[in-house]
Amino acid sequence: MNSPRDMTEAQPTNTPEERERILLDQILKSDPDINLEQVEKAVKFAKKYHDGQMRGSGEPYYLHPMEVALILAQMRLDETSIITAILHDTLEDTSAKYEDLERQFGKDVADLVNGVSKLTKIESQTAKGKQAENFRKLLLAMSEDIRVLLVKLADRLHNMRTLEGISKVEKRQRIARETLEIYAPLAERIGMHSLKEELEDLCFTTLNPEARQGIQNRLTFLRKEGGSLVKKIISALSSLMEKEKIKADITGREKTGYSIWKKMQRKNVAFEQLSDIMAFRIVVENVGECYHALGIIHSTYPTVPGRFKDFISTPKPNGYRSIHTTVIGPENQRIEIQIRTQEMHFEADMGVAAHWSYKDGEIRANQDDVRKYRWLRELLEILDQEQKPEDFLDNTKLELFQEQVYVFSPKGDLIELPNGATPVDFAYGIHSDVGDRCVGAKINGRIAPLNTRLQNGDQVEVITAKTQNPSPTWERFVVTGKAKSHIRRFVRQQQRGEYIALGQAMLKKIFQAEGYDFTEKAVSGIVKQMRVNEADDIYANIGSGHFNARDIFKTIFPAHKTEPAKKPSKGTEDIAMARLSESSAPVPIKGLIPGMAVHFARCCHPLPGDRIVGIVSTGKGVTIHTIDCETLETFADTPERWLDVSWGEGPDSPEAHVGRLNITMENKPGALATISTVIAKSGGDITNLKITNRSMDFWDMLIDIYVNDTRHLSNVIAALRASPEITSVERARGR
Repeated sequence: MNSPRDMTEAQPTNTPEERERILLDQILKSDPDINLEQVEKAVKFAKKYHDGQMRGSGEPYYLHPMEVALILAQMRLDETSIITAILHDTLEDTSAKYEDLERQFGKDVADLVNGVSKLTKIESQTAKGKQAENFRKLLLAMSEDIRVLLVKLADRLHNMRTLEGISKVEKRQRIARETLEIYAPLAERIGMHSLKEELEDLCFTTLNPEARQGIQNRLTFLRKEGGSLVKKIISALSSLMEKEKIKADITGREKTGYSIWKKMQRKNVAFEQLSDIMAFRIVVENVGECYHALGIIHSTYPTVPGRFKDFISTPKPNGYRSIHTTVIGPENQRIEIQIRTQEMHFEADMGVAAHWSYKDGEIRANQDDVRKYRWLRELLEILDQEQKPEDFLDNTKLELFQEQVYVFSPKGDLIELPNGATPVDFAYGIHSDVGDRCVGAKINGRIAPLNTRLQNGDQVEVITAKTQNPSPTWERFVVTGKAKSHIRRFVRQQQRGEYIALGQAMLKKIFQAEGYDFTEKAVSGIVKQMRVNEADDIYANIGSGHFNARDIFKTIFPAHKTEPAKKPSKGTEDIAMARLSESSAPVPIKGLIPGMAVHFARCCHPLPGDRIVGIVSTGKGVTIHTIDCETLETFADTPERWLDVSWGEGPDSPEAHVGRLNITMENKPGALATISTVIAKSGGDITNLKITNRSMDFWDMLIDIYVNDTRHLSNVIAALRASPEITSVERARGR
């Protein structure tokens, strides 16, 4: 059985007809049981409707879907999938109709082709919006039949193999980024590791050719230097298995350039510091021998602590099964060893495609099984929660493109979550209702804060209450797209009333300033023009920052001319004074006109030393935020409200400013005294303290501290983190 990495394109010959013949022969060779008559019929159909269309490489277009079909045939997918691949672009790019496909090839093929195709022309203002809408449609289609995704992945693989046919560098890079962000993670999610690795390597070649070539050069050098070492290790492991009378196929497998690059970035290490560039695979005949081989390895060589994973007893959610262990093996080398059966090895490469392959002339697929992928159901749920395609795409990338952590429910069910996940992510992973009603959690039997990062093997129990609602603060620490989408939806619903009132007040103020009487009728008259359902939608969008109140006024009264504001004289210095608090001395801010009303955002509490930005707010003047403040996302669509500002210098700068900390401490005698003592010894002064959450074991609190600048605040934080009574300390980014 060939993996996608082994699949090579047919070499071009003198004529397209000869090329077509070679591809047909290869398809038949990969699956001798296929109905060649139906395949040839599909090729004729594709040739007819793609007639005159050419690829960027100059070859006839119909050869591309044949190459896609060959990839699926080499995976030994069923006949319906292969015929779908040959026809997959006919609905999208030609005059062929669904009825034509159904009449000639049956409803299954027509439905699959329909699923792969983009059904309508997508109207979107941004390229990201178009990509998001395309992906939304792909997701809906593959939720009906996972073979839609298999055809799409094979299509993308051949497009990446022939990417050099596209002349524009920007377009090649855009396709490669999309492949790396969406299609490679999708391939991994359905267990098709070989296809995923080839997609990643092709993307790496396009996006960072210098880095890839540098890694390949080092790997080539290692092969020359260590080739004999690899042979010695394989020989030693083989002798060990033979001695115990275990029939095993042992190979050495080199990590891909892209996976090496990712690990170098993630761990911030040089190439020379990586110790697991080679992995050795032991393939045996049955599960019992997997554990027998593991026992032999562990009794012969010292193991590396924390590097053992048993995915046979607890398979990954995508079906992957294998035993992974790292030992100080032959030649005193630290090596990773993977132990699995031949069937596991096949499924590790082919993933869900293995369920659609032929075995002894029979399809092995149980269609109900391949529709049960939990991650796919969660992506569909995110789709239901999000209002904008772009938000859906962002949350989907969160769901797909992260390292995984595996935790257990109290009943022993394995839950897969992204690295950095918290009990709130776990709660939403069980069910959205559990997440919404979550009030606490036990990790390994002990009460823990909801923002605790889960570790592999943790057992998590969620505590719920019927009266609980999602907290907006959860969005700061959750990492799964599903949790973020549910929290955002609740916040949107909760804040809508507040946004409506604020937006209406802002609009009324402009009406009054320009000499008009405010009326609901005037606003209702532009509802259709603004593409919303009612006047309240306009107010809500103004209040949330998505619409500019002045722009709405101009839309209602397009003929009205506003008197231009007077410009400051040339001698005026662009520095304004602001106060961090009512009792503090004024702070100079560069980039503002003197006399402007300025105040500091309570969501991020900017301090001298922070990078800052000014936001113009109707009726409030300018609000100063830190550059990384999450609230700034609200103003992303109104760049005209952003001002480039920085801290000024002058004798009026106060000696102390307020910094806010979010602290979680153990609930035990003396803990509060420890906090106040540590802050005092660090030169800080507590000006306000608020306990935000109390439980039997932990207290969460917000503490305002007078400090000199960000460096001083960092010193206070470091001192607090050194105290054993304090679980976590972070600079607060909210009210």
